[in-house]
Amino acid sequence: MNETSRNQGWAITGAAGVAAFLFVVGILNGSYLALAIPVAIVTLFALGLVAWVGYTIATIQVEADASPEVLHTDVVETPGDSESEKSAVATDAA
Repeated sequence: MNETSRNQGWAITGAAGVAAFLFVVGILNGSYLALAIPVAIVTLFALGLVAWVGYTIATIQVEADASPEVLHTDVVETPGDSESEKSAVATDAA
């Protein structure tokens, strides 16, 4: 891990701590916005994810896989089969 990533991680951690502190101070002061803003952010984020998933499902283009042909070249020998019948079965399967 390089130093830039480590610094970004500490910056995110510090920002989360400041946001948590402001949230607690707002709640203790009885501020409506202290609850309304985080709830709005989380709700809009969740709805954005739902919209993104719906858009992805609606616009994805999937090509059907071509099914491989199954060739039966193994001939099961049963009593009474002649050599000409076996070769004809193997030829038909190919």
